[in-house]
Amino acid sequence: MTLEHAVIKKIIKKLLYGDDYRIEIITLLDAQFLQYAVDFFKEVVNAKLKNENVTVDWYKKELLNENLSSDEIMIHSGLNRKTISNMYNTACREIVIDASLKHYEELYNTINSLIENDEGIDLTLTIKFRSVSVDLNINESLIVINTLAVKRSAIRGGLWSTAGKQVEKPLMITLCKLFNVPSEHFNLKSVPESLREVDFYLIGDAPDKKYRCEVKLMGKGNPESADAVIARESDVLVADKLSDLNKEQLTKLGYEWVEMRSENGYKRFLTVLNNLGIPCQDFKENLDEKLEKIFKEIYYNTMGM
Repeated sequence: MTLEHAVIKKIIKKLLYGDDYRIEIITLLDAQFLQYAVDFFKEVVNAKLKNENVTVDWYKKELLNENLSSDEIMIHSGLNRKTISNMYNTACREIVIDASLKHYEELYNTINSLIENDEGIDLTLTIKFRSVSVDLNINESLIVINTLAVKRSAIRGGLWSTAGKQVEKPLMITLCKLFNVPSEHFNLKSVPESLREVDFYLIGDAPDKKYRCEVKLMGKGNPESADAVIARESDVLVADKLSDLNKEQLTKLGYEWVEMRSENGYKRFLTVLNNLGIPCQDFKENLDEKLEKIFKEIYYNTMGM
């Protein structure tokens, strides 16, 4: 899964203006989930119609069919890959299929027990597609609802993870370009592959002066922000929000930091650059106009860095 460039740009803009960027991820989550829900309902209609006169479990027969991808089988059964991997220390196809079938049986039995213990519960889910409609009884409806809940959770986790990873590099390049840092001072081509596990590098006035940068787009007071910098022996932390304790700790230990979610928070990056002796200039232009120019440069020229 990749974030559209337009969404990345919006997130970077929000960060530079000190606004909460999370609404962009939530909007994307809603769009992807709703599209999945519509497509899944179509699958359910087709599967149900295909097995109208079949007495066996049509959902299991069609939507847990071994000819489907392991991801589809897993989600349809109400599991996600991370759960399976944690349970079995692997998520290979054979394990995914076996775990999914076992979980589906347990889920089915749980739903039956719930219904038997409360006979007053009733639910019919009607799905209509192109003038054709199917009715799902309470058992089938709850299985479908559970599948949608699991899928939304999976999309959510993937999006937040992807957002962080895909925004880190263009955000740092944008900051460098805002303050006119020469490309040779942040060009990753000069950094060995073995060192590129860190989010970003700033390069000083000598080849051996490489400053490791961490980007943490997480909430205020999260100790992982400061801990990640210390654990990886990084030199610079660019974070969405930092607590006063985070800032005090980082400053005391000699680490540079930037808190984006504060008034003109991005401008502290100039102080960081000056402290590290990296060539730069103060930014005094129109931010919106400059960002549009930078985004064009990033997506047409520099993303291969």
